[in-house]
Amino acid sequence: MKKIVLSALAAVIAASGVVATADTVAAQEWRRPHYDRYPPPPPRRHHDHGNRDAIVGGLAAGVIGGLIGGAIVNNSGPRYFDPPPPPPPRCWFEDRRVPNAYDGGWHMESMRVCR
Repeated sequence: MKKIVLSALAAVIAASGVVATADTVAAQEWRRPHYDRYPPPPPRRHHDHGNRDAIVGGLAAGVIGGLIGGAIVNNSGPRYFDPPPPPPPRCWFEDRRVPNAYDGGWHMESMRVCR
């Protein structure tokens, strides 16, 4: 689950770098120029305002963010495992029949048995 969340976060970061580079649009009324009174304006030259650099920067930030996020997911700390169960006891108590020294009969006693 953690990998999915961090992968989605890296994708959002990469996409935001591309979306953030869009130019603004001038929303003004367009009028047809009247060249009968004034000469036409000189042709405009196209200037690159760094949009390509911004896109490359956004993509680079997304890739770097994805690498950092992947490293965090893969090295999220030490992994602990349950210790193995303890070995079975070598000694235990069992009820055994033993001879009775007082009347020659038998009775039960708890005796320690070891292997």
